[in-house]
Amino acid sequence: MGTSLLLKVALLGAMWGVGNVSYGLTMRYLGMSLGIGVAIGVTLVVGTLVPPLMHGQAATLFTTRSGLITMSGVFLALVGVGIVSWAGHQKEVQLKGHQQEFNVGLGLSVAVLCGIFSSGMSFAVDAAQPMQAAALALHINPLYAALPSYVVIMGGGAAINFAYGFIRLAVLPRLSLRNDLSLPKSTLARNALLASTGGIMWYLQFFFYAWGAANIPTHLYYVKWILHMSIYVLCGSLVGLALGEWAKVNNRSIRLLWAGVLLIIAAANLVGLGMAS
Repeated sequence: MGTSLLLKVALLGAMWGVGNVSYGLTMRYLGMSLGIGVAIGVTLVVGTLVPPLMHGQAATLFTTRSGLITMSGVFLALVGVGIVSWAGHQKEVQLKGHQQEFNVGLGLSVAVLCGIFSSGMSFAVDAAQPMQAAALALHINPLYAALPSYVVIMGGGAAINFAYGFIRLAVLPRLSLRNDLSLPKSTLARNALLASTGGIMWYLQFFFYAWGAANIPTHLYYVKWILHMSIYVLCGSLVGLALGEWAKVNNRSIRLLWAGVLLIIAAANLVGLGMAS
C-alpha cells in the first residue's frame, strides 16, 4: 500500500465531494422527493455496475443468468427514474408560481451529474480494499477494518466541499460570513446544533454501511450498495412528502411519484439479486 493507492482513493473521494455539492443544488431545484429519486437512482446504477466492469467482468453482465438479471434491474431502474421525472414535470406545471426555484429541466441535469459523481464513494470503497485487507492483517476487528480508509475518502470529499464553500463566500457579495455571525446568539446556537446534528447523522450512514458490509458474505458483496441506495430513495421520498413539498399537487401525480420510487427500489433489489447469483 503506497502513495499511489492513497492518491487514487482520495481522488475518488473528491469525485464523491463534487456529488455532494451538486446534491444540494439538486434538492434546490427538484425538492427532496423527486431529487433523491433521480440522483440516487443514477448513483444506484452507476455505483453498482462500474466496479465489476473495472474488474473485467463486463461479459458476465450479458452472457450469464445473473448478469441478465442485473441488467434487467438496471433497465427497470431507468424506467423508474423516467416515471419519477415525469411526476416532477407534472409537479412543475401544477406549482408554477408557487415554488420559484423549482426547475425540472435544470434540476434533472444536475441530478444526473450528482448521481454519477456521488458514485465516487462506491468506487473509492472498492479501490480501498487493499487498505481494508491491511487492517485485517493487523488483526483489526472486521467491523472496523474499513473505517481507516474513510479518513482518506472523506478527506478528499471534504477538500471539495470546503473549496466550494469558501469560493462562493469570496465571489458572491450577497453571502457574508460577518452578517451571518451577527445574528442573535440563540439563532446561531440553534443553527449550529441543527447543522452539526445533520452532519453527524449523515456521516454515520457510512459507519453503519461498513458495519453492515462486514457481516455480508463475500458472494453478496454488491448487495450492500443496492440496499443502502434503495432505502435512501424510500426515506427521501417519505421526508419530502412529510415536509409538504407535494401538498398542492394532485393525487394522480403523487401516485405516479410513488410508482417510480417503488420501481427504483424493486430495481435495486433485482440488481442485488443478480450480483449475488
